[in-house]
Amino acid sequence: DHGVMDDGLRLARAPAVAAGHNEPQAVDDVIRAWRAGGGTGTPWIALETLYSMDGDCAPVAELAAVAARHDAMLLVDEAHATGVWGTHGRGLAEQLEGAENVVALHTCGKALGCQGALVTGPRVLIDFLINRARPFIFSTAPSPLLASAVRTALRIVADEPERRARLHALIAHAETVLAPHGVTPTGTQILPLIIGDDAATMARAAAVQARGFDVRGIRPPTVAPGTARLRITLTLNVTAQDIDKLAEALA
Repeated sequence: DHGVMDDGLRLARAPAVAAGHNEPQAVDDVIRAWRAGGGTGTPWIALETLYSMDGDCAPVAELAAVAARHDAMLLVDEAHATGVWGTHGRGLAEQLEGAENVVALHTCGKALGCQGALVTGPRVLIDFLINRARPFIFSTAPSPLLASAVRTALRIVADEPERRARLHALIAHAETVLAPHGVTPTGTQILPLIIGDDAATMARAAAVQARGFDVRGIRPPTVAPGTARLRITLTLNVTAQDIDKLAEALA
């Protein structure tokens, strides 16, 4: 999961156990073992709905079922899904909105093109965060101008679904033309090209950037050793013709 989740665990002084990536049964087993070992209280299941480096999606419905079985809270980070996925652009856990055990984090610095973040969840938890969360209390509030920009971006997401449809069409096109060059099809706007060697990755990133493409090389510690990659992220700022030219640059 994202580093901010690790920071949150440290602030909460909560014991944490890692489970297999995107494996609901592994999460279920971890909670059962924790209970059997004398664990008390409410377990939290934390996940990203769309992972930023591999571009894969979490099995949200299955993990929600695990949470329901164990009276657990489900914390979903929608950073890369907000504005892009979901029937109304509200993310991959949109169908869980309103559930008393679901907390969703929506960052404003990705598809919304702004800054900051917003949290949705049960009223009692939101009140607790407002009154007790030190990073929130002792941070400078966002400017009214920024808050207005976020509201406008959210309205655009809700009122203009054709933007998402256009991006989804670009994703399908990119997967078709980039896969022959080693790019992993993910079904999302994040398409990794795993190279492995750190130096080779950064050299290839520089070569692609020299052709005019803002494609970054990602290496450890951001990703695991041996999985350095080019991280290709699609936005509505590109066209199908741009993607075709990127394929030529990767050839």
